[in-house]
Amino acid sequence: MTDPSASADFYADDKATLGDRITNAREGVGLSQEDLADKLGIELSTLRDWEEDLSEPRANRLAMLSGVFNVSLRWLMTGQGEDLAPTDKGITPEEISAMRVKLLDALDLLAHIESRMDND
Repeated sequence: MTDPSASADFYADDKATLGDRITNAREGVGLSQEDLADKLGIELSTLRDWEEDLSEPRANRLAMLSGVFNVSLRWLMTGQGEDLAPTDKGITPEEISAMRVKLLDALDLLAHIESRMDND
């Protein structure tokens, strides 16, 4: 019997789960699980649970993943649409990086506020 994970279509867009897309995109940008968990400020076990479809990230973490991977949020969540995030030709890669840093900072602040609200 053949191992199904060894088949050529093991990862196919029409069969991929959110966890599959996170794993595929993470590997596509050359990050280890440890590196990505550090970038997102989460436990390694949390990332592993996302990649294994045992749990799902909150909205702020989905947005962070989309930015880190430079993929559209729609593609990350559903597998539909373009996998690359749309970019304006007038924006330089350095400007995109600077915007990403600001977005990640804003998302961290949002996560902190959400956490405080959950504890109230």
